[in-house]
Amino acid sequence: MTAEVAATDGAATRRSGAEILVDCLRRQDVDQVFCVPGESYLAVLDALHDVADDVRLVVCRQEGGAANMADAYGKLTGRPGVSFVTRGPGATNASIGVHTAFQDSTPMVLFIGQVARGFKDREGFQEVDLVAMFRPLAKWAAEIDDPRRLPEYVHRAFQTAMAGRPGPVVLVLPEDMLSEQVAVPVDAGRRADPVPAAPRPDQMEAFAALVAEAKRPLMILGGGGWTAKARDDLLAFADRAQVPIAASLRCQDYVPNTHPLYVGHFTIGAEPQLVKRLAEADLVVAFGTRLGEMTTAGYRLLTAPRTRQTLVHIHADSEELGRVYQADLPINAGLAPFAAALAALDAGAGAPMRRAWVQSLKAEHDASYVPLPNAGAVDLPEVFRHLQEVLPDDTIVTNGAGNYTGWVHKYWRFSAFRSQLAPTSGAMGYGVPAAVAAKLTCPDRTVLSVNGDGCFLMNGQEMATAVQYGAPIIYLVINNGMYGTIRMHQEREYPARVFGTDLHNPDFAMLARSYGLAGLRVERTEDFAQALDTILQSPTGGLIELIVPQEALSIRSSLSALRAAALDRQAAQHNAITHPASNQGNRR
Repeated sequence: MTAEVAATDGAATRRSGAEILVDCLRRQDVDQVFCVPGESYLAVLDALHDVADDVRLVVCRQEGGAANMADAYGKLTGRPGVSFVTRGPGATNASIGVHTAFQDSTPMVLFIGQVARGFKDREGFQEVDLVAMFRPLAKWAAEIDDPRRLPEYVHRAFQTAMAGRPGPVVLVLPEDMLSEQVAVPVDAGRRADPVPAAPRPDQMEAFAALVAEAKRPLMILGGGGWTAKARDDLLAFADRAQVPIAASLRCQDYVPNTHPLYVGHFTIGAEPQLVKRLAEADLVVAFGTRLGEMTTAGYRLLTAPRTRQTLVHIHADSEELGRVYQADLPINAGLAPFAAALAALDAGAGAPMRRAWVQSLKAEHDASYVPLPNAGAVDLPEVFRHLQEVLPDDTIVTNGAGNYTGWVHKYWRFSAFRSQLAPTSGAMGYGVPAAVAAKLTCPDRTVLSVNGDGCFLMNGQEMATAVQYGAPIIYLVINNGMYGTIRMHQEREYPARVFGTDLHNPDFAMLARSYGLAGLRVERTEDFAQALDTILQSPTGGLIELIVPQEALSIRSSLSALRAAALDRQAAQHNAITHPASNQGNRR
């Protein structure tokens, strides 16, 4: 809905900067604001008080949680998530969410209270040059000195956040500017909407010709700005053309994972058979994805700057094209307009010869769900199999970063569009606040938050926010008593020299109960089903702590196996250095 905004009829009135700002937010159809309160923007809180029926204020426990919630809201809705924090410590805490939104291409607007204009550059209380601080982390950062210009800045912020490659914008609000009274007519401006570029007819003709000639094409989806209709348009084309589809890092929900054309996920440690098929492909279509470091395994799966395969790169941001990969056919287009053009494209030529290629990739992908064993009495593949069986198909699954995410990515089959909230930036602590935002934004959907023990303790306090606002969530904490990813690298590079990666944890189940949630500890697979039933029956939601040994290091490697391989490698390297003659052979 479009809010009725005060002072848009040309009549003179007195409005504070904060009231004008809230008018502008309502004009942008903002219905939810995530914040940690601060004295630097008290005037905004007062203005929001008057529109509480239209704009829900979600008070968080730490600014990093608030910014992550705004990112999750932006992912779910396609409109910028909005967060308010205070200067100095509040802004620095919130910066993690801004960085996540930037790398994840998520529309977001962060408002930061600032010292009064008359105190600027004196290093006043908690003063930081916030524009300089956020300039490398955001698409645009600006400070607003005149309340009369608030409509201009807010419109530009929302427009910029959604334009081209979506991302975060930061607006800095001096405290006295927010309380200043303006005695002029105030127009809250127009609602911002993205204006995406459309592909040219000659580009679509060239694309169709490349697809028609390809015997082994592979499309990789990713990036921000997708819609359900764009997904449907793409699938209609891919089905006619028989082009298999894979997802880039943590974009698995863009296509139903059971679809006949979905063939896998280029995640950290992608399935070996998918990596092999990418090498065999004669045409790669990168649609929306930047083809970043994680998706390409350090730019090795696709050689930079020129790929061996013919490369078509479609991206909404013209500056992204050619930034790393020099595509044979670069197309600057919004994802929805390009997908719509695909839906109308005559793409049947060559489809029969590609059918076997698609079927072989799909069969290999389906086989990848066969469980791999993991150490310990809790079988994580079975845990996720049971969750998938019991929970609704449109369940929203959130996670942060760590080796534990490998089990989510490998064994959960995403069905509904926008059912995966996970940071491609690799930010820990995302899973809990993202789950809170998801449940508040989509209250009729089940939300499952999956966390490692280290990841959970970075933002687990936002469970209090969920309880305060009546958002029942299922939390899983996979507790192996260490920073698993760092331990994996440590064992690989410095085997058996464990230092700085072990964790002494609280009783997570008891911690959840202290928040007013159900809390259970599971040490055997056979106890998980009953624990899940208990959580599902709890009106407040709850937490299940899964006890996993450190030996269960990752989905494909145990700790002892990784350590043994690293020690063998070190021994071989040492032998090569100390006995060079024995490694050179006879030379005459």
